[in-house]
Amino acid sequence: MPIKVFIPTPLRSYADKQAAVEVDGRDVGEVLERLVAAHPQLKSQLFTPEGKLRSFVNVYLNDEDIRYTGRERTPVKTSDTLSIVPSIAGGAPRAFGREAALLPSSRPAEARC
Repeated sequence: MPIKVFIPTPLRSYADKQAAVEVDGRDVGEVLERLVAAHPQLKSQLFTPEGKLRSFVNVYLNDEDIRYTGRERTPVKTSDTLSIVPSIAGGAPRAFGREAALLPSSRPAEARC
């Protein structure tokens, strides 16, 4: 029974530039196995060399995080959708506290601490 798997933009180049693919499977693990079998370049992006789902890869079945529904053993049905969401880190420094001292100041030099 195929379900729709949504591929995030940063990983589409590893899945023939597709935004979504249909994949058969009885549970999330089997769907992911068949996904990487069809698109081998995705494997290193989603799994560690030991075969574990990478910690920065979040997988949602119908908007539910699989970490709370049975992980890869979570069963799927035809009407389900699977979303792969890689974690994103980084950003600008906070503009308060110690980090504020790193930002340029508009105060005159004699007024700065």
